[in-house]
Amino acid sequence: MLVMADRSPVPRIITSAARESLKPLGLAKRGRSRLWIDDHGWWLGVVEFTPPRTAGSGLQVGAMWLWHDVDYLAFHVDAVRVSPEPFRTEDQFTPLALELSRRAAANVTALREKFPALPDVVRYLTSRPVRRGFLRDRFDAGIAAALVGDPDTARDHFERILREDPLAPWVVEAQEKARELHALAPDRTAVTAWVARAVDSCRSKLGLDPVPLAIS
Repeated sequence: MLVMADRSPVPRIITSAARESLKPLGLAKRGRSRLWIDDHGWWLGVVEFTPPRTAGSGLQVGAMWLWHDVDYLAFHVDAVRVSPEPFRTEDQFTPLALELSRRAAANVTALREKFPALPDVVRYLTSRPVRRGFLRDRFDAGIAAALVGDPDTARDHFERILREDPLAPWVVEAQEKARELHALAPDRTAVTAWVARAVDSCRSKLGLDPVPLAIS
């Protein structure tokens, strides 16, 4: 059976709209994907024009902490999620794409204002309620507390991770990191160095250029 190439105008329309709203803010498009990133060195603002099952687009904007050292983009803090807008015609969808891109730009700006520096991130991570069953929340709060010299709070979060049943490989991996950071927690300099190494590794895995990291 002959498979026809996808001639949908949706990617072109979204890209054009995003260039109008996001490129002036300094965001970069990830290849031919629907992803745009706002690079802050040790964290990213991530914008995805989420594809629905049929033609159209939704929107998700959030922040990613690069100390997780993974090879994919993730949303560790959600700023906004918008349900998909359907594509019917170019005239109908183009203004919808422009509105999505403007909402993306507004939320990128809001994230920049919310997290202008590490102390602001730390205050956010250590003050928000930890969701039950979300080891990532514990991990982030523990790192944040250790980075500002609060080893008791850091160790409490890491110990809670270590008490989880290691029922999946990702839990085992999280516990290995938590165990290492639990030992480092009283040494703020050592924790900062650990985070810097993790961020550098994550940037490499994501294909991002190396940058001087000021995590202090």
